[in-house]
Amino acid sequence: MIIQEEFLGKIKYFGLNSYEAKLWTALLSRGISTAGELSDIANVPRSRSYDVLESLEKKGFIIMKIGKPIKYIAVHPEEVIERVKKGIRKKADEKSKILTNLKESELIKELNTLHSQGIEFIESSDLSGSFRGRDSIYCHMDSLIKKANKSVDIMTTSEGIIRKAKTLKNALKKANEKGVKIRIAAPLTKENNDAVKLLSKFAEIKDTKANTRFCIVDNEELVFMILDDKEVHPSYDTGVWVNTKFFSNTLKNMFDNEWENTI
Repeated sequence: MIIQEEFLGKIKYFGLNSYEAKLWTALLSRGISTAGELSDIANVPRSRSYDVLESLEKKGFIIMKIGKPIKYIAVHPEEVIERVKKGIRKKADEKSKILTNLKESELIKELNTLHSQGIEFIESSDLSGSFRGRDSIYCHMDSLIKKANKSVDIMTTSEGIIRKAKTLKNALKKANEKGVKIRIAAPLTKENNDAVKLLSKFAEIKDTKANTRFCIVDNEELVFMILDDKEVHPSYDTGVWVNTKFFSNTLKNMFDNEWENTI
């Protein structure tokens, strides 16, 4: 049986390597078969076939039928998808618990100490960086907002406020609960009405015609985007982070002027 490489490449979404993909698809085409038969069909070395089939069994892709010779039965692909999803969720939950426990461990305390000591040697002008991809930008913004103590000022686009309602709502909510003053300026439209209602629970929002995107935290740290979100793919969106009162205050004054002149 000849399976096209393009087809096998798609099997990677199931989390299988090349040999696993070949043996599984071979078994699917037969329903039930021995390791030797599958090895010949899939062109996988016999010396590897038993180990690979054992791996597929552990992952829930096949069932081993007891008897001589040992035969293998293919699990229905739709059932496999559910098993894979369950496995991914289980692993994610386990890793999440480990990371959550690390927050209170001695390890994180030592790492925090190392970071604090390292920051002391950094010039304020060096506390800057750039981010490629919208996910990376929002991840950093989320981190800054969670550390906010006094204020968060956001100016964004009509589409941007929808994205922020999805990705930053938890961080903004927690900041609001700490007493942080949150202001958001963006063009308000029918399309983003639901996002505005959601964010209005913990932020003051005003309509603006300004077409720019930035976030200022505690009047010190600033993240601003350098491209028009309507003209750039999310993967190529670019943001710049700086930790400087001078530049932050410049945009803060711009924000305040726009805020005061907006009803």
